[in-house]
Amino acid sequence: MKQSSQDGTGGVYRTVRHRIFGRIALAATLGVAGAALNGCGQSDDDSQSKDATKSAVITGVSESAQKIATDRGLTPDDVKAALATYLPSGKHDDYVMFASGGHSGQVFAVGVPSMRLLRSIAVFTPEPWQGYGYGTGHDVLAEGAVDGKVLTSGDTHHPAISQTNGDYDGQFLFIGDKANGRVGVIDLRDWETKQIVKNPLLVGNHGGAVVTPNTEYVIEGAQYAQPFGWEYAPLEQYKEKYHGLVTFWKFDRAAGRIDQSKSFAVELPPYWQDLFAAGRGPSEGWVFGNSFNTEQATGGIEEGKPPIEAGASQRDTDFLHIFNLKKAEQTFKDGKVENIKGMSVIRLKTAVDEGILYLAP
Repeated sequence: MKQSSQDGTGGVYRTVRHRIFGRIALAATLGVAGAALNGCGQSDDDSQSKDATKSAVITGVSESAQKIATDRGLTPDDVKAALATYLPSGKHDDYVMFASGGHSGQVFAVGVPSMRLLRSIAVFTPEPWQGYGYGTGHDVLAEGAVDGKVLTSGDTHHPAISQTNGDYDGQFLFIGDKANGRVGVIDLRDWETKQIVKNPLLVGNHGGAVVTPNTEYVIEGAQYAQPFGWEYAPLEQYKEKYHGLVTFWKFDRAAGRIDQSKSFAVELPPYWQDLFAAGRGPSEGWVFGNSFNTEQATGGIEEGKPPIEAGASQRDTDFLHIFNLKKAEQTFKDGKVENIKGMSVIRLKTAVDEGILYLAP
């Protein structure tokens, strides 16, 4: 089973390749296709180069195809684009694209090349047509509750497919909830959400789901610096009370669940971390995360300070965070952590002393 991935603006998606058997097109389909092209600028020489059987089929439908193209004002390029995405009923797409649904709180499965919506996978928001949050899924939604309150909305960003030896294996899909600092676990055997974990330290995340080459960990990066545990602190105490963070959720593949008891977080400077990536091949065992606002700007235009966007853009470079995951894992196992809100945290000084964290301009 082959997999591939692509990133695009407005959302990140991942694709899983189907097994496709019998890729021979129907004769009628070829006939319509050929007729449409023939009616929209195909040369006589090209038509004559077809074998007698295909020419007969094309001739039989070319007039109707020509009329459709003419009535709709289609150019040859339009017809070619339509053929590139056309999929007859009963045939599978080559790929399935799993797209983050943003403020819908869901994940959308879209066929490629047909671009048909195959399934809306309910994750952080109730979905009536599949009964999620109404007749089923209550227990999963409750896992992501905050202070006993079940949240019924989310902002999905950056899905990630599970990997084996650095390649997509199509078994599980992970998705972050930027609005509430949560991660959802979806089983791709039935395309249903099995677990939601609420990060007890974060208000929100962005790169909410990145996996290591064998899906040992699901990596969740905080975006904005914040006091740990949804606590409040005034901006005047930003440098003392606000923290950056990356969380390494331990994934139990056999159970298909994240195990918080074997998970840990690493405190970072109060910069804003954004997206993370796990090394593969020669860089396996290392994790990388970007940053912005190393200026530690907090806005305050009303007080004559630069607006937050300008204040956070003063320096030519910010820092790449580089983590030695093996050392972080050993430091966690050695108990060199602090328990904060039920989560094991490697504090910033420990991360530096143990050779876990490096910063590169």
